Order: sequence, then C-alpha cells, then structure tokens
Amino acid sequence: MKTLLTHVSLIDAIEPRAQPDCAVLLEDGKIKEIFHGNAAPAVADAEVIDLDGAYLMPGLWDVHIHPDYYPHGELPLAEQVTLFGHRLQAGLLDSGIVGFRCAGTHSYMDVAWKRAFDSGQHLGPHLFASGHFITTTAGHFQHSGHILAADGPYGFVKAIREQIENGVDHIKLNMSGGIMGPAWDLHRHSFLLPDELKAAFDICKLREFKVMAHATNPATVKAAILNGAHSIEHGYIMDDECIELFLKHDVWYVPTLAISHLTPTQATNDWEQRWVRNRNLSHSLCCRADAASDVHQSAFNKALKAGVKMALGSDIRPLKDAALLELGLWVRDGATPWQALVAATRHGAAICGVGDQLGTVEVGKTADLIVVASNPLEDINHVRRLQLVIKNGRIVSDKRQKR
Repeated sequence: MKTLLTHVSLIDAIEPRAQPDCAVLLEDGKIKEIFHGNAAPAVADAEVIDLDGAYLMPGLWDVHIHPDYYPHGELPLAEQVTLFGHRLQAGLLDSGIVGFRCAGTHSYMDVAWKRAFDSGQHLGPHLFASGHFITTTAGHFQHSGHILAADGPYGFVKAIREQIENGVDHIKLNMSGGIMGPAWDLHRHSFLLPDELKAAFDICKLREFKVMAHATNPATVKAAILNGAHSIEHGYIMDDECIELFLKHDVWYVPTLAISHLTPTQATNDWEQRWVRNRNLSHSLCCRADAASDVHQSAFNKALKAGVKMALGSDIRPLKDAALLELGLWVRDGATPWQALVAATRHGAAICGVGDQLGTVEVGKTADLIVVASNPLEDINHVRRLQLVIKNGRIVSDKRQKR
C-alpha cells in the first residue's frame, strides 16, 4: 500500500522549523521517501492526498498515564479494563496520541491492552506497561487500587518479580509522597529505607528492567539517579545538585506539570478551566497543588535551561485531553513550542526505547503521524486543530471538513 501526501508543511521533530512545500511517500506502514520543494514525482499505484499546506508531524506521546481511579467495588474490574481500552483508543483517534507509557494500573490491565493492540486485535496506540506501581505500606496513593505495597528488601524483590512475571515493560517505583493524597502522603517525604532501595534497584538491574521512579524531593531524586533510575517522574522540588546528577548520569525527567498547575486559581484558558470544573478537586488538594506550583515550575525551568533530557507525561485524565493540556503548561512555564513538541514526539519515543523506529518524520521510520491545520510552532494549542491521524501508514481518523 502506497500513499503520497502532497503540499505538506513538514515538522519532522529534527529541524526546529516547519518546512513548506514537501511531500511524503508512505509504503507498507513506513516512511519511504521525503521530497522537498514540490519535487514529488508521480508514484505508480499510490493514493495521492493533497494536504493543502497543512502541518504533518510525528504523532504525540504521553509517557506518564494511569487508568481512571474508582473506589473499591464502584465499577467491576471487567468494565474498568474495557473503559481503559476505550480511553486509550480515544487518545489515538481524537487527539493523535500514538504512544503511552503507563505509571501504574490495576490488575495488569495495561499488559492486557498492550497485547491486544500489538496483536492487531484492536486498533490502538503503542502501550508500554508497568503493571502496579510499587511502594511501601503507608506509601503514595495507597487506596487507588493500582498499588502493590511492599516492606523490607525481600518484599520489594518479590513484588518486582511478580511484575516481571506478569509481562510488564518497566518497573514503576514510588519512592516518595505526592501532592494528591492524605495528610501522611506528602511530597517532601521519602518512603524507602536504604536496604529496601538497594534491593529494589539490584533486582531490576539483574533482570534488565528500567525503573520509572516517582521521586518528588531532592533526597529521593538523588537516590533514584544514583541507584540507576531510567527516569524521574514529577521532581517537584529539585536543587542544583539534582540537575547536575541528571546530566552526569544521562537520566530522563518527566515533570508532569498538570499535577501542581491545574487548579481553579491557576487555570488560564477555556480548556484548563473546563478540565478543572470537571475534575472538581477538593479544596484541600487544590491548596496543596497551589503551594507546590512555584517550586515545581522552578525545578522544571532549571532542568530545561540545563539541557536535561525531558519527555512529556501528564498524569491526569481523560487521556485524550491530558497530553494537550500538559503541552500548554510546558509553554506557559517557559518552554518554547519547539521544546514542548520534541518532548511529546521524539523524546516520548526515545524514553520508551523505540526512538529508532518512531517519534520523528524520517525515511525508514514507522508512519505514525498526525496532520494539524495550523502551525503548532507558532501556538502550541494548534495541535488541537487535528485533521488526520495516520497509524502504520494508514489513515485511522479523518477530521477534515468534507467538501
């Protein structure tokens, strides 16, 4: 199957600009050839799609997600699993998110959907599974249903082995508290004792599994990096030494700005205000988020200016809105639209270990692409003006106005 996309404004996630008058040939699910300056020849047997100057770019990635949370017994597990799949598919088809990395789910529902998508049973995004997130008794988000509590070195080793046995791609380790939680779950607190920490990272190294580390204060960020974490999630409070360690050990940072920034007093546009109204967060949790916001922004800017590797993850729901909101927050907090787009495309694929196959518009890569009507390098919210979603070289969502 061949498809020739003509009159393309190309944002390839390599060059920090839109390249006008391009054409892109897709064949057998791959990017076969890229033509510049209206130089596309006639291609036999190709379906030709004139994009009329619209912007072609890599599909988006959200590399910190969870399914919806439900109190025990409120929704049967089978329905939760089904709903999660529906939300993942909506993220792909409604918002152009071609890849997700999970940060904690209930009963390995992410593993089940990963297998369903990878097998072709269902159309969906690339999914990288964590299974449960692992923490201590009295740890973070204890009553979410997505946690596996462990205590003592052997407890952590056993919990991690269970995740591996059930087919996860990486290990999510909650090493500290959070903004969203009860009074004993605070982001300035660290949870693991030194022998627990060592055992958890030792077994991951032995089994060659990357650690996605929930680390929210300087002591925990440093401990995670020094023990070999692949990525630091949140990093709400970070000092200069944290930034130095990121660079020295080449560790990823996923800041999840939405957690501290999306409250009634901080929402700055209609999309954010609508999300805040629907979320209806309690006053006490809004106060915790508001109190953490400036420090979080400072940590984000330190990392951004220092050149720390950063990828975009939202940690909020619904999944079809989450990455779009997070993109806006990146720019609001000081990133350029280009930096935000790279974090949500090229770096999203790279942090998941598939940067050689996905995340940029390059010859030989998988054709997971989106088309938007206006230039997101001028206004990041133009990613919302979605026209086409292309998965494995095939159009799976067409939102163009029919003529």
